[in-house]
Amino acid sequence: MAASTAGFWVVLVIGLLMGSALSTVSAQVLIVGDDEKQGWDDNGKAVLRAAGKDTLCVLDISKPEKPQVTATIPLINSVVGPPTNLAIHPSGEIALVANSLAPVSEGRGQEMAPDNEAFTIGLKPGPPKVIGTITVGQQPSGIAISPNGELALVANRADGTISVLSIRGGDVLVVGTVPVGTAADQVSAVAITPDGRRALAVKSASDKIALLSIDGTKVAYDEDGDLPAGIFPYNIAVTPNGKLALTADKGAGGGSEGSVGTVSVIELDANPPRLINRVTVGDAPEGLAISPKGNLAIAAELRGSNLSKTSRAHHPAGAVTALKIDGRKVTNTGSITVGALPEGVAFSPDGNYLYIGNFSDRDLWVLRVDGSKLTDTSQRIRLPGHPASMRSGPQ
Repeated sequence: MAASTAGFWVVLVIGLLMGSALSTVSAQVLIVGDDEKQGWDDNGKAVLRAAGKDTLCVLDISKPEKPQVTATIPLINSVVGPPTNLAIHPSGEIALVANSLAPVSEGRGQEMAPDNEAFTIGLKPGPPKVIGTITVGQQPSGIAISPNGELALVANRADGTISVLSIRGGDVLVVGTVPVGTAADQVSAVAITPDGRRALAVKSASDKIALLSIDGTKVAYDEDGDLPAGIFPYNIAVTPNGKLALTADKGAGGGSEGSVGTVSVIELDANPPRLINRVTVGDAPEGLAISPKGNLAIAAELRGSNLSKTSRAHHPAGAVTALKIDGRKVTNTGSITVGALPEGVAFSPDGNYLYIGNFSDRDLWVLRVDGSKLTDTSQRIRLPGHPASMRSGPQ
């Protein structure tokens, strides 16, 4: 009996150490989706370029102050949608990337239409490559992978559903579809709680948050449990302790208008969960990330940096706002100017650095994080394309 018990504890400790090692390994990688099709001219008019030049960029952030591009592979993806259409598996061996829109022929030209594909990317061993394609719902726009790595959820913006994916090694299969609204609701992003038992999905156009329960690969929607958010919630993240969820509320139907945006604060350990605060931030917050330390959140704000220079809402650059998290209290502690049209935002594994992908400028900025203070390190990493989305570590 004693020997059996000792053996159990040895296995448990080894398992914990292996899990910790896997998390450390996966956290050393940053992935960036580059959209080379969509853009904006000096008048703020959307421009559609020739297809076939999109990429997925992989960066090594084992030295967090000096990210290095290690691989670039061809892969269609889109800037349309929250910059969370990709996620890294806890093992660090695979990633998932969804494509929300694809070019289709229309008369003599092209236009963008909802796609329904997500891709499995093998990150290791060997160079990164596409190892699988999954058919999901219409216009997949946000991805979350469970902490145990066995489940992924995809928010399908054009049909109001969540696709449920089973993950076994490099095999990723659709095992269910959960309706959480209609196409008009624009279900755009999804997050899974650290215990893997619940998920939250933003219903952008209806200003609500859908609550889902998770049991293995069974996912159920609480139809009576929608929570209110700010105007046009577009992105969502959960604190590492699972007590709070934050949403980035863009306002104005999802675009810049020169007015303030908000970050809504949801108390998850209340019964039932409830909205407890809205924190004012800058115009059109879209990127959203929470530090692995759990003490800080970052909202990346467009601030009209893709609009015409004659627009009253135009600014030559975007910004990021730091939000201090102290228990259930979330406080705006100030902003810092970054590049034009900041989309993706991600923390280093230790939480001491912040990465900002500036779509219009085709670069990545590195900021130093000291408590709730952000400092520009002046590091500019030139990327092979326009960064439309970004994730680091397991999501």
